[in-house]
Amino acid sequence: MSVDTTAGRRQRPFATSLVALTAGAIVIMTIALLLDQAVFTSPAARRAVQISAEIAYAVQLAGFAILSSLKRWNVVAAWGLTALLRFATLAAYGFSLKALGLPATPALISLVTFFFVTTLAEPWLIRS
Repeated sequence: MSVDTTAGRRQRPFATSLVALTAGAIVIMTIALLLDQAVFTSPAARRAVQISAEIAYAVQLAGFAILSSLKRWNVVAAWGLTALLRFATLAAYGFSLKALGLPATPALISLVTFFFVTTLAEPWLIRS
């Protein structure tokens, strides 16, 4: 026997939820970008922070889409899959920094920061 857990709640379309979280991610990442750029002042470090922000944004959009589409199937599995996606991205980025000519410390710290702050928005996606 299945129980309807959505009874009484207004359902928003997938696109509306994704647009709201995309806008939220932009705001959160802009604030984090400004803070990171205040800490890392050299031109190479600032370039690394900007590239990390772009990568994190793309990965988090994919993660939000995965989480939103799979949350009815299994929330924990969907959340774990997005965590694996972030971890794999971090590892691939870390191994490619030398080839990209980016300084490791600002690049990795900023990518982890962006992933962390945007991950805080995922509970809103799960509830929507």
